[in-house]
Amino acid sequence: MAPAASAQPQVNPWIVAVAVMFGTFMEVLDTTVVNVSLPHIAGSLSASVDEAAWALTAYLVANAIVLPITGWLANYFGRKRVLLAAITGFTTASLLCGMAPTLSALIFFRILQGASGGALQPLSQAVMLEAFPAKDRGKAMAFWGLGIVVAPMLGPVLGGWLTDSYSWRWVFYINLPVGLASIIMTRLFIFDPPYIRRSGKGIDYWGIGLLALGIGALQVVLDKGQEDDWFSSHAIVALTSAAAFGISLFILRELMARDPVVKLSVFRNRNYSAGVFLMTVVGFVLYGSMLLVPIFLQTLLGYSALEAGVAMAPRGLGSFLMMPVVGTVVGKFDPRKVLALGLIGGAWSLYVLSGLNLNAGYWDIFWPQFIQGASLALLFVPLTTATMDPIPKEEMGNATSMFNLMRNIGGSVGIASGTTFLFRMQQFHTVVLGANVTATNPRAQAMLHGVQARMIAHGSDPVTAMRQSYVAVWGMVQQQAAMQAFVDTFRALGLVFLLVLPLLLVMKKPKHQGSGGAAMH
Repeated sequence: MAPAASAQPQVNPWIVAVAVMFGTFMEVLDTTVVNVSLPHIAGSLSASVDEAAWALTAYLVANAIVLPITGWLANYFGRKRVLLAAITGFTTASLLCGMAPTLSALIFFRILQGASGGALQPLSQAVMLEAFPAKDRGKAMAFWGLGIVVAPMLGPVLGGWLTDSYSWRWVFYINLPVGLASIIMTRLFIFDPPYIRRSGKGIDYWGIGLLALGIGALQVVLDKGQEDDWFSSHAIVALTSAAAFGISLFILRELMARDPVVKLSVFRNRNYSAGVFLMTVVGFVLYGSMLLVPIFLQTLLGYSALEAGVAMAPRGLGSFLMMPVVGTVVGKFDPRKVLALGLIGGAWSLYVLSGLNLNAGYWDIFWPQFIQGASLALLFVPLTTATMDPIPKEEMGNATSMFNLMRNIGGSVGIASGTTFLFRMQQFHTVVLGANVTATNPRAQAMLHGVQARMIAHGSDPVTAMRQSYVAVWGMVQQQAAMQAFVDTFRALGLVFLLVLPLLLVMKKPKHQGSGGAAMH
């Protein structure tokens, strides 16, 4: 067993924070950094882009399966052992991914990488909550939230730059120095608290198996559903049934088992249950909108992938500037009021984004994203501290595991729902707008004749010009339909934030508010 926490009183908590955040930032970054490299990976390994996308899905599935059992793993093997194994496994898998000679090998190594990375988020959060005194836990969560919020935004930019400048393999090699630094710092500065002992209890094999079946199938459904047109695909129907079966039996098993792998009893606490639900919603809106903005910029405004990534930087800037402020003052205000401000600010930023048009400039995009980033800081810090306030220290690993799992699942649902809603609304508006392009509509005919006249003026014969004018007008219809679909989707996401505002009334004011809102005694 690692030395007790009492054996390392001289360790500065900020050193502990840096040690665990190295690994966590690296893991969260990897969920998005590979996305822009998929075409290059597919070409290099002689595969289609759809086949290469399994490198993303495999990572997410393995990550989702390990997340909820991290607390049990820490109690069974020791937190420091599990944390070191996770960082070492993630770093080694990154090296193997970069060296992968075939797509099958890359997918296998991505499974190892995802399984190792799944333990990093909840363990780092639990370690940081315990390393800091009560009065500084708001600052600790601000630091932790900064990595969780900013890393996914940096991923596409970093991935695009590495791929264009070097090779897609460097998307994985970049993890090596960060991983090595995290391993060294973890060995030197992180110790198990005295209440974590190697457990002599049995292993809940049925619980682990049902969890892997349910969560794994659910993640594949969310990742591949839109691509396969959801329930028109027999595979998606089968996977959905497997997910429902596995998760239902898992819940029953964990409620009845003497030594459950996941202690669902933590949800009996009203604050924790409400907080987990709110974090799921935050993940839903955060990841959903984070996917929509670059698609909007690239498909309608003509940005390149790298330019779109740079244009999204204001959201990270807003979080970066606001996180430390919120971490410092969160203990002085009722966190429920701060959460309300964050939800309203996030909804307002999405409403402003829904007002964009095809002539939007950089500053039209800058300010709503900046406000959204600042609003996310107002959400992450008080929500984490208020949710974890009533949780005993010995249950912290289990509680943070479920907290992070639901944020990730919320993100996956947000991405799947956002893309599906966008596609369906684009179809709807295409039909509505296209119905007006008829021979009896004077405005439509005037537009067609105007385009035809320009074609003839540039040397086209009348028949060709007529055909080209119909193609051009149809392109305008599709472009306007896509723009309206983005408007509807941004507004729908903003409405989600407003709809959960009443849930704040369910939460109790944290008992340790005067101590930073996150004491765990």
